Amino acid sequence: MTYKTNVMGTLNMLGLAKRIGARFLLTSTSEVYGDPLEHPQKETYWGNVNPIGERSCYDEGKRTAETLTMDYHRGAGVEVRIARIFNTYGPRMCLDDGRVVSNFVAQAIRKQPMTVYGDGKQTRSFQYVSDLVNGLVALMEGEHVGPFNLGNPGEFTMLELAEVVKETIDPIATIEYRPNTADDPHMRKPDISKARELLNWEPKISLREGLPLMVNDFRNRILNEDEGKGMK
Repeated sequence: MTYKTNVMGTLNMLGLAKRIGARFLLTSTSEVYGDPLEHPQKETYWGNVNPIGERSCYDEGKRTAETLTMDYHRGAGVEVRIARIFNTYGPRMCLDDGRVVSNFVAQAIRKQPMTVYGDGKQTRSFQYVSDLVNGLVALMEGEHVGPFNLGNPGEFTMLELAEVVKETIDPIATIEYRPNTADDPHMRKPDISKARELLNWEPKISLREGLPLMVNDFRNRILNEDEGKGMK
Protein backbone atom coordinates (compact mmCIF):
# COMPACT_ATOMS: atom_id res chain seq x y z
CA MET A 1 0.00 0.00 0.00
CA THR A 2 2.91 2.38 0.65
CA TYR A 3 4.23 1.93 -2.87
CA LYS A 4 0.75 2.18 -4.38
CA THR A 5 0.02 5.43 -2.49
CA ASN A 6 3.31 7.00 -3.57
CA VAL A 7 2.91 6.01 -7.21
CA MET A 8 -0.83 6.18 -7.87
CA GLY A 9 -1.38 9.12 -5.53
CA THR A 10 1.38 11.11 -7.24
CA LEU A 11 0.10 10.12 -10.68
CA ASN A 12 -3.44 11.24 -9.84
CA MET A 13 -2.24 14.59 -8.47
CA LEU A 14 0.03 15.21 -11.45
CA GLY A 15 -2.95 14.58 -13.73
CA LEU A 16 -4.97 17.12 -11.75
CA ALA A 17 -2.12 19.66 -11.87
CA LYS A 18 -1.92 19.21 -15.65
CA ARG A 19 -5.67 19.71 -16.10
CA ILE A 20 -5.94 22.89 -14.02
CA GLY A 21 -2.50 24.36 -14.68
CA ALA A 22 -1.34 24.18 -11.05
CA ARG A 23 2.21 24.21 -9.73
CA PHE A 24 2.87 20.77 -8.23
CA LEU A 25 4.95 20.14 -5.12
CA LEU A 26 6.35 16.67 -4.49
CA THR A 27 7.45 16.16 -0.91
CA SER A 28 10.00 13.44 -1.50
CA THR A 29 12.38 12.12 1.13
CA SER A 30 15.99 11.55 2.08
CA GLU A 31 15.09 7.84 1.86
CA VAL A 32 15.68 8.08 -1.91
CA TYR A 33 19.39 7.92 -1.00
CA GLY A 34 18.91 4.56 0.74
CA ASP A 35 21.90 3.50 2.86
CA PRO A 36 24.19 6.10 1.33
CA LEU A 37 27.76 5.50 0.21
CA GLU A 38 28.22 9.28 -0.08
CA HIS A 39 28.31 11.48 3.02
CA PRO A 40 26.84 14.04 3.33
CA GLN A 41 24.28 13.49 0.59
CA LYS A 42 24.07 15.89 -2.35
CA GLU A 43 21.08 16.03 -4.69
CA THR A 44 23.30 14.68 -7.48
CA TYR A 45 23.80 11.40 -5.57
CA TRP A 46 21.72 8.59 -7.08
CA GLY A 47 21.48 6.56 -3.90
CA ASN A 48 22.11 3.02 -2.68
CA VAL A 49 18.69 1.39 -2.34
CA ASN A 50 17.79 -2.28 -1.94
CA PRO A 51 14.91 -2.66 -4.45
CA ILE A 52 13.54 -5.81 -2.78
CA GLY A 53 14.14 -4.95 0.87
CA GLU A 54 11.62 -4.35 3.64
CA ARG A 55 11.94 -0.58 3.25
CA SER A 56 11.85 -0.57 -0.54
CA CYS A 57 8.11 0.09 -0.79
CA TYR A 58 8.80 3.57 0.63
CA ASP A 59 12.28 4.19 -0.84
CA GLU A 60 11.38 3.05 -4.34
CA GLY A 61 7.88 4.51 -4.09
CA LYS A 62 9.33 7.98 -3.57
CA ARG A 63 11.98 7.45 -6.24
CA THR A 64 9.25 6.49 -8.71
CA ALA A 65 7.21 9.53 -7.62
CA GLU A 66 10.19 11.73 -8.50
CA THR A 67 10.43 9.99 -11.90
CA LEU A 68 6.72 10.61 -12.60
CA THR A 69 7.01 14.24 -11.52
CA MET A 70 9.90 14.90 -13.91
CA ASP A 71 8.13 12.98 -16.71
CA TYR A 72 5.09 15.26 -16.40
CA HIS A 73 7.36 18.31 -16.21
CA ARG A 74 9.34 17.40 -19.34
CA GLY A 75 6.56 15.70 -21.30
CA ALA A 76 3.46 17.70 -20.39
CA GLY A 77 4.88 21.05 -19.30
CA VAL A 78 3.60 20.76 -15.72
CA GLU A 79 5.34 23.21 -13.40
CA VAL A 80 6.83 21.11 -10.60
CA ARG A 81 8.98 21.44 -7.48
CA ILE A 82 10.71 18.54 -5.67
CA ALA A 83 11.80 18.65 -2.02
CA ARG A 84 13.78 15.82 -0.43
CA ILE A 85 12.83 16.12 3.23
CA PHE A 86 15.13 14.87 5.98
CA ASN A 87 13.97 13.88 9.49
CA THR A 88 11.61 16.53 10.83
CA TYR A 89 10.09 16.91 14.29
CA GLY A 90 7.86 19.32 16.22
CA PRO A 91 4.55 19.79 18.02
CA ARG A 92 1.35 18.06 16.90
CA MET A 93 3.03 14.93 15.56
CA CYS A 94 1.30 11.64 16.28
CA LEU A 95 2.32 10.38 19.70
CA ASP A 96 2.99 6.86 18.43
CA ASP A 97 3.97 7.36 14.79
CA GLY A 98 7.10 5.21 15.12
CA ARG A 99 9.51 8.03 14.24
CA VAL A 100 12.56 8.10 16.45
CA VAL A 101 12.08 11.57 17.99
CA SER A 102 8.40 10.85 18.72
CA ASN A 103 9.33 7.47 20.20
CA PHE A 104 12.03 8.83 22.49
CA VAL A 105 9.98 11.80 23.69
CA ALA A 106 6.82 9.80 24.35
CA GLN A 107 8.74 7.00 26.07
CA ALA A 108 10.67 9.40 28.33
CA ILE A 109 7.50 11.25 29.33
CA ARG A 110 5.76 7.93 30.08
CA LYS A 111 8.77 6.78 32.17
CA GLN A 112 9.44 3.95 29.73
CA PRO A 113 12.89 2.95 28.44
CA MET A 114 13.86 4.66 25.18
CA THR A 115 14.09 2.04 22.42
CA VAL A 116 17.37 2.09 20.48
CA TYR A 117 17.70 -0.27 17.51
CA GLY A 118 21.12 -1.73 16.81
CA ASP A 119 24.13 -0.15 18.51
CA GLY A 120 22.70 3.38 18.37
CA LYS A 121 25.63 4.70 16.33
CA GLN A 122 23.61 5.26 13.17
CA THR A 123 23.17 8.98 12.48
CA ARG A 124 20.27 11.22 11.48
CA SER A 125 19.78 14.95 11.03
CA PHE A 126 16.78 16.58 12.69
CA GLN A 127 15.07 19.75 11.50
CA TYR A 128 12.36 21.65 13.34
CA VAL A 129 9.04 21.82 11.49
CA SER A 130 8.97 25.62 11.02
CA ASP A 131 12.33 25.47 9.23
CA LEU A 132 10.88 22.88 6.84
CA VAL A 133 7.77 25.00 6.20
CA ASN A 134 9.95 28.02 5.39
CA GLY A 135 11.97 25.88 3.00
CA LEU A 136 8.87 24.58 1.20
CA VAL A 137 7.49 28.12 0.84
CA ALA A 138 10.81 29.34 -0.58
CA LEU A 139 10.82 26.40 -3.01
CA MET A 140 7.26 27.01 -4.20
CA GLU A 141 7.78 30.76 -4.58
CA GLY A 142 11.08 30.32 -6.42
CA GLU A 143 11.85 29.42 -10.01
CA HIS A 144 13.90 26.25 -9.48
CA VAL A 145 12.47 22.76 -9.95
CA GLY A 146 14.87 20.94 -7.65
CA PRO A 147 15.26 18.44 -6.21
CA PHE A 148 16.36 20.29 -3.08
CA ASN A 149 17.52 18.72 0.17
CA LEU A 150 15.56 20.29 3.03
CA GLY A 151 17.07 19.25 6.33
CA ASN A 152 19.26 20.34 9.19
CA PRO A 153 22.93 19.41 8.64
CA GLY A 154 23.40 18.92 12.40
CA GLU A 155 24.19 15.20 12.67
CA PHE A 156 23.39 13.10 15.75
CA THR A 157 23.78 9.42 16.55
CA MET A 158 20.72 7.77 18.07
CA LEU A 159 22.56 7.65 21.41
CA GLU A 160 23.31 11.39 21.20
CA LEU A 161 19.64 12.05 20.45
CA ALA A 162 18.67 9.94 23.46
CA GLU A 163 21.01 12.05 25.64
CA VAL A 164 19.41 15.31 24.44
CA VAL A 165 15.95 13.86 25.20
CA LYS A 166 17.16 12.85 28.67
CA GLU A 167 18.52 16.37 29.30
CA THR A 168 15.19 17.85 28.23
CA ILE A 169 12.74 15.48 29.93
CA ASP A 170 14.23 13.12 32.50
CA PRO A 171 17.93 12.77 33.43
CA ILE A 172 17.36 9.25 34.77
CA ALA A 173 15.59 7.93 31.66
CA THR A 174 16.98 4.59 30.52
CA ILE A 175 17.76 3.02 27.15
CA GLU A 176 16.65 -0.40 25.91
CA TYR A 177 18.55 -1.93 22.99
CA ARG A 178 16.76 -4.03 20.37
CA PRO A 179 17.91 -5.76 17.17
CA ASN A 180 18.27 -3.35 14.26
CA THR A 181 15.70 -3.15 11.49
CA ALA A 182 16.52 -4.32 7.96
CA ASP A 183 18.34 -1.92 5.61
CA ASP A 184 18.52 0.79 8.27
CA PRO A 185 20.73 3.58 6.84
CA HIS A 186 23.98 3.99 8.76
CA MET A 187 24.37 7.69 8.00
CA ARG A 188 22.03 10.48 7.04
CA LYS A 189 23.09 14.10 6.63
CA PRO A 190 21.98 16.61 3.99
CA ASP A 191 24.28 18.78 1.95
CA ILE A 192 22.11 21.92 1.71
CA SER A 193 24.49 24.03 -0.40
CA LYS A 194 21.99 24.07 -3.28
CA ALA A 195 19.11 25.29 -1.08
CA ARG A 196 21.35 27.94 0.50
CA GLU A 197 22.44 29.23 -2.89
CA LEU A 198 19.24 29.04 -4.93
CA LEU A 199 16.49 29.36 -2.29
CA ASN A 200 18.39 31.51 0.22
CA TRP A 201 17.25 29.02 2.84
CA GLU A 202 18.85 27.26 5.76
CA PRO A 203 17.45 25.96 9.05
CA LYS A 204 17.61 28.30 12.04
CA ILE A 205 16.48 26.15 14.99
CA SER A 206 18.86 23.70 16.66
CA LEU A 207 17.73 20.42 18.19
CA ARG A 208 18.24 21.76 21.72
CA GLU A 209 16.04 24.78 20.88
CA GLY A 210 13.29 22.91 19.07
CA LEU A 211 12.98 19.78 21.19
CA PRO A 212 11.52 21.52 24.29
CA LEU A 213 8.71 22.96 22.12
CA MET A 214 7.79 19.47 20.98
CA VAL A 215 8.14 18.07 24.50
CA ASN A 216 5.67 20.62 25.93
CA ASP A 217 3.07 19.61 23.36
CA PHE A 218 3.64 15.87 23.86
CA ARG A 219 3.57 16.19 27.63
CA ASN A 220 0.20 18.00 27.57
CA ARG A 221 -1.36 15.42 25.27
CA ILE A 222 0.05 12.40 27.10
CA LEU A 223 -1.13 13.77 30.47
CA ASN A 224 -4.61 14.37 28.99
CA GLU A 225 -4.54 10.85 27.56
CA ASP A 226 -3.62 9.44 30.97
CA GLU A 227 -6.51 11.31 32.55
CA GLY A 228 -8.95 9.66 30.17
CA LYS A 229 -9.35 12.70 27.93
CA GLY A 230 -7.25 11.28 25.10
CA MET A 231 -6.82 13.53 22.08
CA LYS A 232 -6.99 11.15 19.17
